[in-house]
Amino acid sequence: MNHTPRTRTVVSCTMLVITFGISTSACGSDGNPLAATPYDAADQIAFNAPTGDGKKADPDKPLEVTAEDDDGRITDVTATDATGRFVAGELSADGTRWHSTSALAANAHYTVRVSTEDDDGAPGRKVLAFDTSKPLGKKRLNVTFGPKSGTYGVGQPITAKLDKPVKDRAQRAVVERALRVDATPAVQGAWHWVDDKELHYRPKEYWPSHATVQVRSELEGVKIGDRLWGGKAKPVKLTTGDRIIAVTDASTHSMTVYKNDQVIKELPVTTGKPGFDTRNGVKVVLAKEYFVRMRGTSIGIAEGSSESYDLPVYYATRLTWSGEYVHAAPWSVGSQGYANVSHGCTGMSTDNAEWFFETVHEGDVVKVVNSDGKTMESFGNGFGDWNLDWKKWREGSALVAALPDAPSAAQQARLRPQSV
Repeated sequence: MNHTPRTRTVVSCTMLVITFGISTSACGSDGNPLAATPYDAADQIAFNAPTGDGKKADPDKPLEVTAEDDDGRITDVTATDATGRFVAGELSADGTRWHSTSALAANAHYTVRVSTEDDDGAPGRKVLAFDTSKPLGKKRLNVTFGPKSGTYGVGQPITAKLDKPVKDRAQRAVVERALRVDATPAVQGAWHWVDDKELHYRPKEYWPSHATVQVRSELEGVKIGDRLWGGKAKPVKLTTGDRIIAVTDASTHSMTVYKNDQVIKELPVTTGKPGFDTRNGVKVVLAKEYFVRMRGTSIGIAEGSSESYDLPVYYATRLTWSGEYVHAAPWSVGSQGYANVSHGCTGMSTDNAEWFFETVHEGDVVKVVNSDGKTMESFGNGFGDWNLDWKKWREGSALVAALPDAPSAAQQARLRPQSV
């Protein structure tokens, strides 16, 4: 392969502009253009980043790579920084221009790999490098992921708490795009903005059992808004255990516990009586507390009134921050399986409560049906995230709300070409 360069005038001190070379041979030794050794394509492309010593690109401006001759086209561009973060981009249909569609990070070193081909199909390659300048502002948006690394149930949402509010939708999109959740096996999921300082991530369905979920931020050094740049975030790694789902039917006063979709126990229970009805819907186990002192005053019952209580409670599995538990209630054993007599919690015998306490873990699912109570709050009183249907959940994203729903992981697998 022999390319003779033609000299072209440099038109900008910040633009590398070199021309296409002239190919004397379009094919490799076997006559197939794809078998040819890629030639140096430096003479075919231009990009809008300074290359001189000490010169740095403005991270506020998009990266642009263009073909500078009519004799060839760009076929692929890959841009990454030193930490491995990819820059999203779009290539024009005619292959003459590629530009970045995601923000560059400040104070970063980028490597850009460009592939080209000439009119005869011979492939060219060029690797470019540049640095970006430091951010001008000092304000940083830091992110704290939750929960802590560990093993959880299949209902556990991921949380991202921001130390500064982000209200603008375009700025939210920058933040959301940089918060990465990678699950093995893969799932379809999305972030949902709870408020200006908190996001939750969940899959369309519960997590698969025994999955691995890696959560990290690629926001550091990325400009979010005027004088606001992305800060650091500690990554977390979650694994899921068995698929444990407990379904409480308030009308039949019973709880059915499933493990990996098989019934493992049916328990007689009592739920909230009229006026104190247990919330319907999906809740996620927040914590397990061996002993809790429960007082009626904590839920607004006047001390000394007919509904007042002050009880030592054991094997208490917390479902809401406001005080709904699954717990041992030896005082109501006679009503368990027959009537609802509690002040909102799900009560069972001490032996059954101990078994439940030992069986479930943080992140497992407890679903209440057929209660006269309201539906569990989606946010603010624990994890009621699953009570939003998938369409409503996606509407809380700054990225995917207006996009069509993607196929499920199972559908994607069926659509994937099979080897023959």
